[in-house]
Amino acid sequence: MNLQISNALTLLHHHLGDNLLAVHLFGSAVSGGLKPASDIDLLVTVRTPLSDSTRKALMTDLLRLSAWPATAHLRPLEVTLLVHDAVRPWRYRPMRELQFGEWLRDELQAGRFEPAMADHDLAILLSKARQHAISLLGPPAAELFEPVPEADMIHALHDTAAQWNGPDDWLGDECNVVLALARIWLTLSSGEIAAKDVAADWLLERLPPEHRPLLETARDVYLGQARDDLAQRPQALAAFIGYARRQIERLRSESANR
Repeated sequence: MNLQISNALTLLHHHLGDNLLAVHLFGSAVSGGLKPASDIDLLVTVRTPLSDSTRKALMTDLLRLSAWPATAHLRPLEVTLLVHDAVRPWRYRPMRELQFGEWLRDELQAGRFEPAMADHDLAILLSKARQHAISLLGPPAAELFEPVPEADMIHALHDTAAQWNGPDDWLGDECNVVLALARIWLTLSSGEIAAKDVAADWLLERLPPEHRPLLETARDVYLGQARDDLAQRPQALAAFIGYARRQIERLRSESANR
């Protein structure tokens, strides 16, 4: 097992003890392979909600096991923690107990910790985990979690795309937003949840020519083959995002009318 993952498991056992029900590795590590900038995605399931002290201690200690940019020994960790009863039986929008990621580093170091909150993205995350996840602790994800109904999956994909309304919404995260839209488009079209580069390749065959260079750059940045200059292309970026959102809305409407 990867040493970073092993250390994360040790940390989870230390802070959660008998409350820890399951840990699953999912995302790029098990579907498509880790790319140069890929996170290590961990889905952690507990029996009961966390105390404030446990939440703060766990998130603070996770900072030591994660790094951005990635180093020879550490990758960025993305840890999503949920209470089992919050997602089984399934309901939309489910509650997320905790999320850790490198984008929160400054907030965490300043002593600001997110509380538990409703999170539509859990519908997508749990669907990915049920399809492709390795159980590091506990039963397989397909046994632990119920399938997400198609209507809720479509709702979650739409809610995700609807977050990106203007430059402030994608500032500093341009590449991820472009690739996320490609993945949403693919999933709405086919039901498949694919790796970012796979979704980009699929969409490049369907995009008008004026939008292809931006998506090609985003894909190549993800693969470690290009410099990320998307922030220096604001007009092309806004045009792609606007076009992708309109197509995603069209697909959602078509699904609702079937």
